[in-house]
Amino acid sequence: MSIYEKLKSLHITLPVLDPPVAAFVPFVRTGNLVFISGHIAKKDGKPWTGKLGADLTTAEGKQAAHTIAIDLLATLQAAAGDLNKIQRIVKLLVLVNSAPTFTEQHLVANGASELLIEIFGRERGAHARSAFGVAQIPLGSCVEIELIAELA
Repeated sequence: MSIYEKLKSLHITLPVLDPPVAAFVPFVRTGNLVFISGHIAKKDGKPWTGKLGADLTTAEGKQAAHTIAIDLLATLQAAAGDLNKIQRIVKLLVLVNSAPTFTEQHLVANGASELLIEIFGRERGAHARSAFGVAQIPLGSCVEIELIAELA
């Protein structure tokens, strides 16, 4: 099954890319690697704001990470031209806007990791990952994720 057939079976439509709002590019290709800039969580087209453990639950954070993964796929498609050319999702860096006592950043990150594994399969979708709490994320967003992928 192609990646696009898998997306369709999951009822996932890739969004139109938003232009960057700062001094960076959405992705950089070097050799067979693609580095995708950090994407923040959005809800109804606006930053999904709040701190995990204070304003938002772990389940809400996991959903935010899931939606970011879909946005990352749209950028990855722009970088690769075709998601079927992705050899491997190499690494995710997941930043979670966290209250001082929140310790479930890894569970929030699973929202993105699980979706990528479901779409690309374990062999191509399983990846290295770092997930940690931060005091704040741009625009007050609850989660930000960046991704590194290898092209075939």
